[in-house]
Amino acid sequence: MKIFIAGCGEVGSHLAKLLSREEQDITVIDEDSSKLAALDSNYNLLTIQGRPTSFKTLHQAGVEGCDLFIAVTPFETRNIVSCAMAKSLGAEKTVARVDNFEFKDPANKSFFASIGADDTIYPEYLAALEIINALNHNWSRHWFELHKGELILVAVKLRENTPLIGKYLKELGRSTHDFHVAAIKRHHETIIPGGDDRLLANDIVYFMTTQEYVDNLIPLCGKVQHRISDVIIMGGSRIAVQLCSMAGDRFNFKILDPDRERCLKLSERCPNALIINADARDTDALLDAGISDADAFIAISDSSESNILTCLSAKEFGVKKTIAEVENLQFISEAESLNIGTVVNKKLLASSRIYQMLLDRDSTTSKCLALGDAEVAEIIAKPGSKITRAPIKDLRLSHYMTIAGLIRDGKGHLVGGNTVIEPGDHVVVFTLDGVLHKVEKLFS
Repeated sequence: MKIFIAGCGEVGSHLAKLLSREEQDITVIDEDSSKLAALDSNYNLLTIQGRPTSFKTLHQAGVEGCDLFIAVTPFETRNIVSCAMAKSLGAEKTVARVDNFEFKDPANKSFFASIGADDTIYPEYLAALEIINALNHNWSRHWFELHKGELILVAVKLRENTPLIGKYLKELGRSTHDFHVAAIKRHHETIIPGGDDRLLANDIVYFMTTQEYVDNLIPLCGKVQHRISDVIIMGGSRIAVQLCSMAGDRFNFKILDPDRERCLKLSERCPNALIINADARDTDALLDAGISDADAFIAISDSSESNILTCLSAKEFGVKKTIAEVENLQFISEAESLNIGTVVNKKLLASSRIYQMLLDRDSTTSKCLALGDAEVAEIIAKPGSKITRAPIKDLRLSHYMTIAGLIRDGKGHLVGGNTVIEPGDHVVVFTLDGVLHKVEKLFS
């Protein structure tokens, strides 16, 4: 597919890296030559220096007839205008990153389509959705549902008291078939495990399971599902506003922000929340806000460092569930290793959403979620492909991948060594970063 990305910020560059590994025809447009140089020297793609709102630049780049044009600059008006221009030049589909949730309203979709922006991505909405998911499934680090919940991917950090500690995966395979250990994150490294791998304390383990068995994981992982009612939020950002709007009256929100003017605006935009003009980095302010009685603490200020540290403080006060927005990509692995619960990065969420949107258009390839230095992909097995020729145990698959589950006739199934993959199966595969294109050859 011929894909153009306008904007070489963290969203655009991360997306370009993902797509270039999948052997797509990628062109990145940006005015900043230094940002482009970093991509140009390390990845298989083309870069064009120039304004994405310039017809000259778009003509020079060859936008005419491209399959997808994605505008992810920091400016939503520039994104929308560049999508309109690309569409007028013959781009088949366009996607614009926006900063206003009103632009995501289904009632306005036809308007944006009429001017050339076929779809919009609002990162703050995706972050709020992720946070609500984390509150609803608060015993897990991450929760992903595939095929409307037919398969569920759960990430859990194992503590010292976990019954699974010290178990070899081959032991678990003999005693239970309720889940599949798809990946293990240990000391900032992702492991695609085999039967001789053992689960250790502080591992973040990715389990694949189904709706009927997912609750069995809670005691097995030494976890408890808590009822979340009282929630304290640090930072009156757009994510906070979106979160209050989407959650309605399901939670009792208190929002702490040191900016008085912002608090006045929040009181109008979040009528169901209690707004407190205070700095949540101040321990006394947290105590006055009732941190000792809070069920959850969400840190979504502009500072990743403050969010991480304040979540650690909330844990010391006994808060069961903490969630931190960590926008600095280099901090994510470090943050996940700490005792702060769920880490949210809206740039990665936006990149993954666009990636899924793209791959949904191409049924010959996979839908993918990026998980740090690993990927989970859903790939359709083709008739006659190598993956369908024998039971999984006899295929001699690479140690860089594991098959976690499959969808057959719309129903989710876990897999074992004797499972035979059939043509048409949607197979969920875990791979190490950068080898997905090799794995896909087994399915084609």
